[in-house]
Amino acid sequence: MLRTMPGKGNAGKGKSMKGRMAYMDEPGKISIREYDLPSKIEPGAALLEVIQTNVCGSEIHLFNGHHPMMREGGLGHEMIGRIIELGDGLETDSAGQPIHVGDRVVPVYTINCMKCPACLKGYPSHCEHAFTYFMQQDTAPHFHGATFATHYYVHPGQFFFRVPDTVADSEAAAANCALSQMLVAVDAADVKAGQNVVIQGAGGLGLNACAVAKERGATVIIIDPVPLRLELAREFGADHTIDFSEHNSSKARAEHVRDLTDGWGPEVIIEVTGVSEVIPEGLDMIGVGGTYILIGSIGFGRPCDFDPAVAVRKLVTMKGVIRYHPRYLREALRFLDRTRDRYSFDKLLDRRFTLDQVQEAIESSARRELARATIVPG
Repeated sequence: MLRTMPGKGNAGKGKSMKGRMAYMDEPGKISIREYDLPSKIEPGAALLEVIQTNVCGSEIHLFNGHHPMMREGGLGHEMIGRIIELGDGLETDSAGQPIHVGDRVVPVYTINCMKCPACLKGYPSHCEHAFTYFMQQDTAPHFHGATFATHYYVHPGQFFFRVPDTVADSEAAAANCALSQMLVAVDAADVKAGQNVVIQGAGGLGLNACAVAKERGATVIIIDPVPLRLELAREFGADHTIDFSEHNSSKARAEHVRDLTDGWGPEVIIEVTGVSEVIPEGLDMIGVGGTYILIGSIGFGRPCDFDPAVAVRKLVTMKGVIRYHPRYLREALRFLDRTRDRYSFDKLLDRRFTLDQVQEAIESSARRELARATIVPG
C-alpha cells in the first residue's frame, strides 16, 4: 500500500513549496514522500517539472532487490521534463541551443564530468561521478538522481538537450535511456546494411533496437514470448518474429533462426531480456564471426552455463553495453525527428499510471503485461 509521508529533514519548513516522489523504502516496498523544492536554483542548474517518466528494466531489478548496493531511495531515470526555473548563466543546452523556461528537455541521467580517468579514456558512461545523486533523495535538492517524481533538478554541468518541437512528449520520454542505449548497441555491433540481426526480447529496449537496426538496413528477427510485443515488433519493422508458443525450445528457436539466415546464423545478436539463460541459446544460433551484444543482464547473481568453446570456435565477439556517451542522447532526439513518420514510438508506452501507482506500474511491467509503462506525475 502506498502512503504519503514527509521526507527526512523537512520538519519546520512550514509553507515551503513541495514536490512528491515515489521512494523505495526497501526492495518491494514503495511509498510517496514529499520534499521541499529548492528555494534557490544554483548558477548553471535548472529545475524541471516531470512530464512523463517510464519504467525501465533497471527499475524492476532494483525493486526486486537485485542490486547489491542500491537498496533504498528514489527510482526512475527515463523521462522528459519542462523547465520551470533556470539558474544564473544557463542560457543554452549541452549542444548550444538556446533554452527558456517552458522548454521541454531530456537530461542524461548520469553525471559525466569529462575530467576523471574514465572520461579521459573515452568512457564517460563510467564516469567516477556517474551515480553521485542516485539514492541521495534525502539530501537537498532532493529531486535529483530519480525521475518517479513531480520535479527533477539538473545540476550544473549535467548534460541535457532541448526536445525538438516536432517530437511528442511520449516519443521523447524514452530518448534518454531506451533509444540512446540502442543507438550505442547498434554502433558497438557495427551493424551494416544487409546483415541479419537477432534481438532477444521485444520490450521497450528491443523495439527501439529494431527501429535503429532497420534504419541501418539490417534484416531484423525478434524473439519474445509475448504476442502483444511481437505485434508491436512487426509495426517497428521486424522482418521475422519468433513466438515461444510456436518454437517452444531453445533448440527449435536456434534452428528456425538458422533457417531464416540461409543456414549461417545472424551476424549480430542483441540481448535485452535480462534473462541470462538466453545467452547459451544466442551462442548456439549466432553465425561464425558474429558479434553478441549483452545489454539486458545488469543484475548480479544470475550466472548462466555456456561452453566457451562455442564462442572460440565460432570466432564470436561478445561485448557488454551499459549507459552511453552524452552525444548519443542528442542523436536519439535527431533520430526521433528524422523517423517520426516511420515509427509510432508513442505506441511503446501502452499504459499510463499516476505517481501513486508506481508500485503497480513496476509490478505489471515485471509480469510483462504491457510493452512499457509510463508515469505521468501531474
